[in-house]
Amino acid sequence: MASDAGRKQFWKRNVSRVPGSIQHVYGAQHPPFDPLLHGTLKPGAKPPTTPVKLKKVSTFQEFESNTSDAWDVGDDDDELLAMAAESLNTDVVMETAHRVIRNHSKLQEQHKQQEGQVVEKEHPPQLPDLLPAVCGDNRLVKSVSDSNASSSADSSSENASMPRSQSLPQSSAGVLVGRAADLNTSGGLALSEREASRLDKFRQLLAGPNTNLEELRKLSWSGIPKPVRPITWKLLSGYLPANVDRREGTLQRKRKEYFAFVEQYYNSRNEETHQDTYRQIHIDIPRMSPEALILQPKVTEIFERILFIWAIRHPASGYVQGINDLVTPFFVVFAGEYAEEEVENFDVSSLPAEALQNIEADSFWCMSKLLDGIQDNYTFAQPGIQKKVKMLEELVSRIDEQVHGHLEQHEVKYLQFVFRWMNNLLMREVPLRCTIRLWDTYQSEPEGFSHFHLYVCAAFLVRWKKEILEEKDFQELLMFLQNLPTMHWGNEDISVLLAEAYRLKFAFADAPNHYKR
Repeated sequence: MASDAGRKQFWKRNVSRVPGSIQHVYGAQHPPFDPLLHGTLKPGAKPPTTPVKLKKVSTFQEFESNTSDAWDVGDDDDELLAMAAESLNTDVVMETAHRVIRNHSKLQEQHKQQEGQVVEKEHPPQLPDLLPAVCGDNRLVKSVSDSNASSSADSSSENASMPRSQSLPQSSAGVLVGRAADLNTSGGLALSEREASRLDKFRQLLAGPNTNLEELRKLSWSGIPKPVRPITWKLLSGYLPANVDRREGTLQRKRKEYFAFVEQYYNSRNEETHQDTYRQIHIDIPRMSPEALILQPKVTEIFERILFIWAIRHPASGYVQGINDLVTPFFVVFAGEYAEEEVENFDVSSLPAEALQNIEADSFWCMSKLLDGIQDNYTFAQPGIQKKVKMLEELVSRIDEQVHGHLEQHEVKYLQFVFRWMNNLLMREVPLRCTIRLWDTYQSEPEGFSHFHLYVCAAFLVRWKKEILEEKDFQELLMFLQNLPTMHWGNEDISVLLAEAYRLKFAFADAPNHYKR
């Protein structure tokens, strides 16, 4: 174990230089203000740790539908389902959630073996080109309750495997379509029968004169197909009204209002009172991901305007590093309305000027709606993030004492790696395609970006239990936590992560006595 002096020296020399690590931000104190160190919290007093109490799920069917993307019920589950339908209780939910992920792992292993046999026998001409794009390293998130009793058989589910399908054909064509289904919510190959059916459900729901937002949230929880994602995000964020007849007028009015702000405020970016804010935005944007998109001059210009206008109109926080990342998912999703290919590899400047203006204004307003719910993350001393870091530490200590104890033993502080998870909503930890899928669910959940995100972070941390326990050194452990190997993650990984997070929320959100020691 490194000495205190050695650890501090390492932190200054190495950790601060890790790509994507926490950087000094404008408009907020760094490291974050700590009430224990600054005398605002009495010694021995515990910071608040209990999350906001949410409405408890009332039926098993609601719980099942919320986790349907990671659901595969076998014949032997009939008795459990019947019992759950009569009387929902925590034990039933826990056992059902465990079955979801265990069945998921078994099916993945079976499909992996089938896929290997098909590839070996057939070798279709397009297969070499298709596999790298579609057959990524989809490692599963293990159930927290199963992690303590995991066997060597469980570890096989961490290898590259095939996403589940409701009724998967055994032919090679069926295998490849099953693979393709993992991409269709973020744009990709042909839709499977199941995904085509889901897309039809979305379109029927959106076609009515007044969209039922509650039904839209339930349907969106397990992922939104790419063709309907832009309009769905605008509705779920509260940017557009449920009434179809009012939407076009709302869009025209809000877009006009945004560009009025640009005309009023943007020329002040070089004035003495605002030049530091604009300079920091200008520095931060090239550091964002994906680089191929952000480094396009037209995109940089759009992002600078969005962030500067938001900062000017929100003086309580101003611009804080981390807010810049939150524009990207909205920009990419809304640009998808006008570009057939993936926006990350597309020359945005080739779009018509009117389309670019619409994308910019819509991204600004939806980002603003998101930040309205988590603005205490970015006000002075960032109290929202401090509170969430402490809540996560307490939660992990309850759900996995081994992981929590290992971090304590090596004196790794949660703030040293969780700060970025909260500040950037995990955007620096997973690929952009995964962030977009994650936000489908966040916008479907009550207080998804603030409250549910806590449980996603807990499930995300414990997912790396094996690797964390293998690290026996402070430096290596911290480096691993700041550079998690998720580059090959896809929708399947996020779906299982969300199922586990939902299980944790159900167990702890309405059970404060369980949450506390």
